[in-house]
Amino acid sequence: MSNKFSTEPSLSTQTSSSLFTLTVAPAKVIRGSGVLQTAAAEIACLGSRPLIVAGESTLAISQQMQPFLETQQLHTAQATYGADCCEASLKSLQKRAKEHKADLIIGVGGGKALDTAKLVAQQLQLPVVTIPTSGATCAAWSALSNVYSEDGAFLYDVGLSRCPDLLILDYDLIKTAPQHTLVAGIGDAIAKWYEASVSSGHSQDTLIIAAVQQARVLRDILLQKSAAATKEPGSEVWREVVDATVLLAGVVGGLGGAQCRTVAAHAVHNGLTHISGHGSIHGEKVAFGILVQLRLEEMLQGNQLAASARQQLLKFYAEIGLPQKLSDLGLGNITLGELQTAVEIALVPNSDIHRLPFKVAPEQLMAAMVSTTAPIDSRDTTAVASTEGTSARRSLINRVSPKGISDEVL
Repeated sequence: MSNKFSTEPSLSTQTSSSLFTLTVAPAKVIRGSGVLQTAAAEIACLGSRPLIVAGESTLAISQQMQPFLETQQLHTAQATYGADCCEASLKSLQKRAKEHKADLIIGVGGGKALDTAKLVAQQLQLPVVTIPTSGATCAAWSALSNVYSEDGAFLYDVGLSRCPDLLILDYDLIKTAPQHTLVAGIGDAIAKWYEASVSSGHSQDTLIIAAVQQARVLRDILLQKSAAATKEPGSEVWREVVDATVLLAGVVGGLGGAQCRTVAAHAVHNGLTHISGHGSIHGEKVAFGILVQLRLEEMLQGNQLAASARQQLLKFYAEIGLPQKLSDLGLGNITLGELQTAVEIALVPNSDIHRLPFKVAPEQLMAAMVSTTAPIDSRDTTAVASTEGTSARRSLINRVSPKGISDEVL
């Protein structure tokens, strides 16, 4: 089964005769409680000598998979990706896969393990199965891998030629993860709306319109259900939020392509990794980055919608435990030099922050990063919202207004 989807171009800069290829979704998704054991037969359809790639903390989970994999006559080997999805780990795992004569890669763990597994599989031209152990990211779904240094600093991302061949989402497994991982996943997923509406809100392309609207639906699901989900792990509402962070968040990038994925929030994340290392996880930094992006829109455009959204997100973050300021990320005592380093990385020439409809100077980004909890400036709230980012969001509200979904947070 092919998991690619080709269509006419979705990028406004391309001509109608060009070909645009989307990696929309995994070839198959299996989800439910206790499905890990029953999925062994599906795994066996893809290969007989899998290499299981896991993190140190999830290696025990992969070992628990051995008995039911053996029932399908699968000859497995295991390997840890080490400190991060880094170049040294990738080389080591390629060697391990060749030694095992692997014909399939299985990634088990969080975003780093899954990104590593997907990238190793592409490098060796092997099928890949993703088994997320938390709701922290949509890495189990996406055709993208982020590569870091061994110290946890973001280096670059790699667009993959295909989404995973099989995604196994076992709610019983996800439920064993620490609570803060799902909270971080909520932060990562909700960013899809705030970034996609800016980067792609004006597009008239059918699939990008669909992707941006899915990002809006995703946001509303999370705003409405996250608090209850974090209080009731394993409940129906909890499963709905897990589906949102792991699956629906992947749909947005799959339908919309690269331009629909990231803007300033992820750029801020990338910069922060160079000063925080492994001190906080991906979605926590991205969640903080949303506040920075909204603050930039507020400060540099007088954007009333962004100001209101930031204040309401602050309340939402406080309710579920997402970071609101640098000190919440363990960076309350960083030096000016460290902050400048993060800003320089976030503003590199190929950074996604340049998808904002205005230019951002280093001192402006620094000011936004240290004022994410500032009260709304009365001068900002009375400003006329006539800028590109604002009008993009307004046009989206006019285009689709689903019954029962609030437009309060834009």
